[in-house]
Amino acid sequence: MNTKTPKDSLTVMNELVLPNDTNMLNNLMGGRLLHWMDIAAAISAQKHCNRITVTASVDNVSFKHAIKLGDVVTIEAKVTRAFNTSVEVRLDVWAQNVPSGTRVKSNEAYYTFVALDQDGHKIEVPGLIPETAAEKELFAGALRRRQLRLVLGGKMKADEATELKALFINDGNKG
Repeated sequence: MNTKTPKDSLTVMNELVLPNDTNMLNNLMGGRLLHWMDIAAAISAQKHCNRITVTASVDNVSFKHAIKLGDVVTIEAKVTRAFNTSVEVRLDVWAQNVPSGTRVKSNEAYYTFVALDQDGHKIEVPGLIPETAAEKELFAGALRRRQLRLVLGGKMKADEATELKALFINDGNKG
């Protein structure tokens, strides 16, 4: 199977926050943002896999900054690592108030997608070759994040999560 780089899956999606997207405080509803994030992440995963992909998991999403009515939301999504039949996608969400020129980071999250064949069965995905230092750091951390997801989901025993355990074990060389 071939390999790709993170830039091959880069997806940038923009949305304008309209009244129908907001709550009683004129802030973007969290569910609407999660919907947009899922779409951007799915596009990124599908570009990497050249297949239909389905959402397998969404990591903890915290809302750091309210997004207001009239703001432009920019969602940047790209694959950070490919496993056997799944990919991890990182999302960064920015809110821009065009008249004032301000732009703030509102959210970040990791979504996991599984690639499917035409019959709905899992299928192998292309590998990923990180190029930049930041991409290599995200790639390395993806295995720990995957193990944490599997442990929390009851699909892996904690003592089997070797990469995750290594974070907590003092090897004697550290202070």
